[in-house]
Amino acid sequence: MRFLLQTRCWLVLLCLSLSLLLWYGNTVSQKTAGSVSILDGFVRIISNGTTQKTSESVSTLQGFVRITPHNTTQFLSHHYHECAIISSSGQMLGANLGEEIEKFNTVIRMNNAPVRGFEKDVGRKTTVRVVSHTSVPSLKWNERYYFHVSEKTVYVIWGPHKKMRQDGLGSTYNTLLKLARDYPNVEIYAFTKEKVEYCDNVFEKETGKHRMNSGAYLSTGFFTMILAMEMCDHIRVYGMVNDAHCRGKNYTIVPYHYYDTRKTNECMMYRIHEHQSRGGHRFISEKTMFARWSKLHDIQFRHPTWHD
Repeated sequence: MRFLLQTRCWLVLLCLSLSLLLWYGNTVSQKTAGSVSILDGFVRIISNGTTQKTSESVSTLQGFVRITPHNTTQFLSHHYHECAIISSSGQMLGANLGEEIEKFNTVIRMNNAPVRGFEKDVGRKTTVRVVSHTSVPSLKWNERYYFHVSEKTVYVIWGPHKKMRQDGLGSTYNTLLKLARDYPNVEIYAFTKEKVEYCDNVFEKETGKHRMNSGAYLSTGFFTMILAMEMCDHIRVYGMVNDAHCRGKNYTIVPYHYYDTRKTNECMMYRIHEHQSRGGHRFISEKTMFARWSKLHDIQFRHPTWHD
């Protein structure tokens, strides 16, 4: 009787030990297989098993898929230590920052913002160009410059699903697919449908408003910041004003784009869009978000400088 009791005790202890060993092994494997770093809703999967990003580590960003005529799925896997984001704002006119910007290994520009003729203010280099579906025709119109002369630039395109669908009915996607065929050395990526929806959810989380129901359109600057936070360890922003700039009494009047002085001045454009009932970019609200994100990610606004 005593022998049976002892045997049962040993079996219970053995089962408990095995359970503990299995739990510990599963926990360790989860930690080493690929760490996940969460930054206020921004998730980054780091393939080397550590939450500390290094310039040597390569992260697969599955929200950005390469447009290619081949039936293969390739996600964006570029990772940069320090990135300079150059706004298209008229704030860059007369800034004389070209030499400083050229010192960055990675320079991110938006849409079809040119550098030719503005090198003294905005520099020459373009590593990544984030482009709205509405600006793709501008790239196509000058495709030799964007995809031949600048073939080392990585292009990341965002747009609604109806424009980017891959069943032959997505007009923007079809244009990009042709460009990918014509210029096979150029890397062209698109925000996936899921990533665009994720950006809508971020907007709603930050503002409390449903993007579509409120009539808001996210700007290319918003998509650029989302991409940069996943792709870059450190972000330096040039030419972007803060959310209070246009409320100041003595703000400087500059064109909306540095390369088109005929357009409405920047602050007037911001005010119009902020309160537009349909189809307006919420530029001022977005800058409020960027200020919050800068406290969670290493983002610095250098021209003009943002103060807390």
